[in-house]
Amino acid sequence: MNPEPRVTVVLITRNRRPELVRTLERMTALPERPPVIVVDNASDDGSAQAAGAFPGVTVIEAPANLGAVGRNVAVREVRSPYVAFCDDDTWWEPGALARGADLLDACPRLASVTGRILVEPGGTEDPITPELRHSPVPGPPWLPGPALLSILAGASMLRVTAFRQAGGFSPRLWLGGEEELLSLDLAAAGWWMCWAEDVIVHHAASTARDPRQRRILGIRNTLWTAWLRRPPAGALRRTAAVFRSVPKDPASAAAVAQAVAGLPWVLRDRRGRVIPPSVEAGLRRLEEPQRQSAARRYVG
Repeated sequence: MNPEPRVTVVLITRNRRPELVRTLERMTALPERPPVIVVDNASDDGSAQAAGAFPGVTVIEAPANLGAVGRNVAVREVRSPYVAFCDDDTWWEPGALARGADLLDACPRLASVTGRILVEPGGTEDPITPELRHSPVPGPPWLPGPALLSILAGASMLRVTAFRQAGGFSPRLWLGGEEELLSLDLAAAGWWMCWAEDVIVHHAASTARDPRQRRILGIRNTLWTAWLRRPPAGALRRTAAVFRSVPKDPASAAAVAQAVAGLPWVLRDRRGRVIPPSVEAGLRRLEEPQRQSAARRYVG
């Protein structure tokens, strides 16, 4: 296969050198031979140096831990029409990048393609797969897969123009469920997102993470996203659903406290940016699948 000129891979990492090396070994061996940009979020374990040893890999060393905003930094350097995101513990299967690009080529109003995630070791489907495969969000007949209202950043390919138009990932949210806000802004701008059965991404979850902090950020950012973009009734419904689903413990209390502390800027930023009724209607359709979800549990 000739080098794939349509896609650049963007990967963010911090202090997970073994996982990063494993992922880059796979990504640089793909038949598509895509250019790869690694944003190292101020690691102190030699991650940047390890990444720089791979041919075809560009390393951007961030001066601080930028979280998901590291992807924004990388996309500024992207010259291809599409960008495929992965984390240091996810990688795209051979042929998946070309397939994702084909779908985006065929559908000019399609902003993103999210792949089917296989969990390693073993290659079992990620627990979130049934929700994506059977998404109740209505979409146009030309859509090549089930319509989504949120991407999965470690397993999605995006149209660069759409990503830039939507403003990329929010510095306020930083990391943890950061995809939802970007996705709502894409949908509000008239872009579509879909899931593709035959675009395969593998995930070998790193153990080098702080599950408590991850949960705090996830709860906080879920609340902020609802308050930033949903109309009052929808924001209240989402807030109530989150409160019902989270464990009653100090981590959840910390997340809610952080969310409430951000209300002044949230209320300023939401002015004129509430999602249109059609997008809100799609979110209402997702409420029951989210309530029953086995993959969306605030644990850790």
